[in-house]
Amino acid sequence: MRLLWDQFVRTVTVGVAVAATAVISTARADDPLLAEIVDFTGMVTFLESGVPGLVIGAVRDGETAVAGFGDADGKGTEPGGDTILHIGSISKVFTGQLLAGLVADGTVAFTDRLQDRIGWDVAIPSRGEHEIRLIDLATHTSGLPREVELKPGPANDPNSTREPKAYIAALDADPLLFAPGTGALYSNFAFDVLGAALANSAGQPYDQLLKERIFDPLDLDDTYAILPEAAKGRNMLGHNFDGKPLPDYPLPLIAAGSGSLYSTTNDILTFLSWHLDRFAEDGAEVRLLDHAAYVQRDNLDPVYGLDESGRMDALGLGWVVMMPEGDRPLLLQKAGGAQGVFVYCAFAPTRGVGAFIGINKYDFATAQSMATVLNEMISTLAPR
Repeated sequence: MRLLWDQFVRTVTVGVAVAATAVISTARADDPLLAEIVDFTGMVTFLESGVPGLVIGAVRDGETAVAGFGDADGKGTEPGGDTILHIGSISKVFTGQLLAGLVADGTVAFTDRLQDRIGWDVAIPSRGEHEIRLIDLATHTSGLPREVELKPGPANDPNSTREPKAYIAALDADPLLFAPGTGALYSNFAFDVLGAALANSAGQPYDQLLKERIFDPLDLDDTYAILPEAAKGRNMLGHNFDGKPLPDYPLPLIAAGSGSLYSTTNDILTFLSWHLDRFAEDGAEVRLLDHAAYVQRDNLDPVYGLDESGRMDALGLGWVVMMPEGDRPLLLQKAGGAQGVFVYCAFAPTRGVGAFIGINKYDFATAQSMATVLNEMISTLAPR
């Protein structure tokens, strides 16, 4: 029976490799095992998914590998490490790192009230003694709903109504769904407000704060809050659920807190490499603050919208924390989706391994399965 199984695996492997020959780019790395695992994992995921394009990358002990499959832009261009993707809600972990940095230098404190930091003429809602704090916003425990209620924008600029005045109106109407700090509900609203509060506290526009505090120090040369014209030719073209291309409508700066950033696989791997360099002196305080689990799942009521990429055991600063299980080490992970692109990244902070994957079609089944695949790949590269 074992011989029959081995023969079946070899047959499938050869068949997959032959089918993929015309559409893959082989991963390259000084670590040949890393390249092999990244390449084969990406190839199988791409062929199983049927999406137009897929890019995958990983870092292990400072070595990186990237592989691309299919069509990135509708013109037959294969995606690669420098292909620009809309990273959606992975933007939240950048906001969380900003918060960690501003706490580390004493500009803000985790327990500061949003009321004292937002700088808007609005009364922030509360429930008795439960007021919204910065840490509540960063851990999805503020009680704010998933989205701010917006008026429809014009067809050629549908995101134009996402303005501070819309958030002020929503806060004035008291949209809290539970007392802050008592439950967890995934909230883009909360992270947009957090970004605005951090910018106000630092006295800088949010995009400038990101650039000075994260993008430049970490050498993320292809990560943007607002995509420059010169970079648009490398954009990954997103597709809707029906497979039709989706135009990349611009998002206003206030959305950068939750989900409007752009980046590349190479830059995300550089970002993860910084997080994995846990004994480096530079940025040590920020990493310690950023990797902590601040809210345990136990006794939170409700808990909703946080398990799509694996069971949430605790919440960090934008990161979803998954405790070790079986061969899988402790992971910090985050998924995102915007304008026809789904992405996912995760890293094992004590094991020196991280990974990223992106597809250019809205496909929930593939988005969930690619997160599982990436988590398993990290377990293979860094088993317990």
